[in-house]
This record gives sequence, structure tokens and C-alpha cells, in this order.
Amino acid sequence: MAGQTYVVTVATLYRRPVFLDDEAARAVCRVHTARWPWRDARLLAWVLMPAHWQGLVTLGERDTLSTLIGRFKALTSRAVEDRHRINGWLWGRGFGDRALGADEDVVGVARHLVGHPLRAGLVRSLGDYAYWNAAWLPGDAAPD
Repeated sequence: MAGQTYVVTVATLYRRPVFLDDEAARAVCRVHTARWPWRDARLLAWVLMPAHWQGLVTLGERDTLSTLIGRFKALTSRAVEDRHRINGWLWGRGFGDRALGADEDVVGVARHLVGHPLRAGLVRSLGDYAYWNAAWLPGDAAPD
């Protein structure tokens, strides 16, 4: 539904920790910097963990959530080297999603999402983890 914000989770095929490889992680991260994959949706925050990606996305008028995430998965799959795919597949089937309620704090949800590397023990400081971003950071548009 247009205007609805979702937390979306996409896991790698067989939950393989593909993104422990910096080259693969950087390839997926480059897709985030292009505007056209998201069309009129807003990517408010995202984090790339070793075996999954999570994003906070507000849908626009032009795509369903399934279409948007399908496009993201296709583009990121093509972005990584063949050695990271199994029979051409990087991501597992489908995705998980949760619609935010009207009373939920979007910035609070985003902060929780990008804090996953800290809670997983991957880094001691979020500044030490390169594979995340949020719309309220300097240089980005603040979330509505």
C-alpha cells in the first residue's frame, strides 16, 4: 500500500554468510546509492549483515512491496561475482516483512535496525561497520 512503511528482511540462499566478503558487501551496497531501483519508494534505513539484508522502506505509488524487493534482489544478485551465487541465486526465496503501525516511531525502528551489527558482536562501535545507512544522517533527507 502506498505510503506504508515496512521493515523488510531478505536472507541469502541457505543463509550463507556471503557478506563477510567485503567485495560482495560493497557490490550490494552500491545498489543502494542509485535512485532508480527504488523509484518513488523511500529507503529510510538499511543494514547488510553477513547472511541477510534488512531495510526500512516506505512504498510509493508505482510498486508493490513484492515488486520493489524483487527488483532489489535481482539487481544485487547481478552485482556480486558468480562465486557468491548458487546456480545463479544469491538470495533465498521470498522475504519477510512487517508493516509499521501509525503510532510507531520510524526513527526509533531505524535505529534499532542499523544497530544489528553491534548486537551481533560484529563491531564494538557502529562507526566501525561500513554496511548500513539511514536517511537522517547528514547529506541525506530526513525521514517524514
